[in-house]
Amino acid sequence: MLIKKFLKTKNEAEVTFEFSRDDVSSVSLCGDFNDWKPLSMTLNKKTNVFRAKLRLPKGEHFHFRYLINDAEWENDYEADFYLPNDFGSENSVVTTQA
Repeated sequence: MLIKKFLKTKNEAEVTFEFSRDDVSSVSLCGDFNDWKPLSMTLNKKTNVFRAKLRLPKGEHFHFRYLINDAEWENDYEADFYLPNDFGSENSVVTTQA
């Protein structure tokens, strides 16, 4: 799930990435906004939702995926859209256009 908040005083959007699945012990957010280096997501134990919040430049789109248990790639099923990647699958894409 993606939650977007567009900042009025800066040319940025605050994007909250959320991922939930019962059989998961760790989730990392990877995308072109962080050179595909895994960023650990924080688990809310009450809701069983992993969460990461980033500020991204407005008016752009970014490819991303979730790395589950350091072994499995997963898309965000509520992404803005999907585009093919070089590995024969698709990336989730988030757009920061208001």
